[in-house]
Amino acid sequence: MKTIKKNGELLLLFLFAFAFFFVFKYGPLYGVVIAFKDFRVIDGIWGSPWVGFHHFQELFQNGDFYRLLKNTLLLNLYQLIFSFPAPIILAILLNEVRSRYFQRFIQTTMYLPHFVSWVIMSGLIIYFLSPTSGVVGEIVKWFGGEPVFFMGKKEYFRPIVVISSILKDIGWGSIIYFAALAAINPELNESAVIDGANRWQRIIRINIPSIMPTIAIMFILSLGGFLSANFEQIINLLNPVNYETGDVIDTYVYRVGLQQFQYSYTAAIGLFKSLVGLVLILGANFTVRKLSRGESGLW
Repeated sequence: MKTIKKNGELLLLFLFAFAFFFVFKYGPLYGVVIAFKDFRVIDGIWGSPWVGFHHFQELFQNGDFYRLLKNTLLLNLYQLIFSFPAPIILAILLNEVRSRYFQRFIQTTMYLPHFVSWVIMSGLIIYFLSPTSGVVGEIVKWFGGEPVFFMGKKEYFRPIVVISSILKDIGWGSIIYFAALAAINPELNESAVIDGANRWQRIIRINIPSIMPTIAIMFILSLGGFLSANFEQIINLLNPVNYETGDVIDTYVYRVGLQQFQYSYTAAIGLFKSLVGLVLILGANFTVRKLSRGESGLW
């Protein structure tokens, strides 16, 4: 009781957070049971007949599933290889800028695309890549080449998704790394300068190792959504020509679940994605803790 009275204000604040997560995060989890039922709206969740793992069997026997899985995995792999390091590199570069005014100008400029919706961003991308009126096409023609219909060729879809993701979120993603760099003890860099270390050596020997725990945590969290693509981005860039390489699990769930009303089937897909994400997070956290000898990780 003494502890409760002593930390009453903090516990009260915690209750608000607990209520939020309980009502909006944990409470709706009971609906996952429809993945094991033949859900019908008129019968409700508990009144619908139980079918066990039927929807999971249907999912794995679906010929389109492996194409969707391949597209999703490749897109997320490319995002992990190219998009994940981009904010780290930007933060390190900005940290080396000596002019604070120029640094703030670049930061503000790079943050702005994050606040633009994917509907507008995708429209701009499609316009810029247009072979008739797009800026890219005009530049190609200026160099004597023939404009390419990028959005009409399936092999260009994945690079367009990755590059547009980097352009939109690199600034926003760099905030946490920039804060981690700002927390480094300046005496470390001052000592390195006295010892004759140049900028590159200070980045490699001091800056990157110092923010490695932050990088590890963000990497672990990013693996949780490895089977999820940015739905808003994909659905606005997708067209019948690039379906073969651009159609992912999330767009399939949208078509089948919301347009064809197969709620139980798509709930099974969502549960499968969540379980894979959980396994990846646990595996990545275990690996990071082993490599860092328990110094990094989520728990």
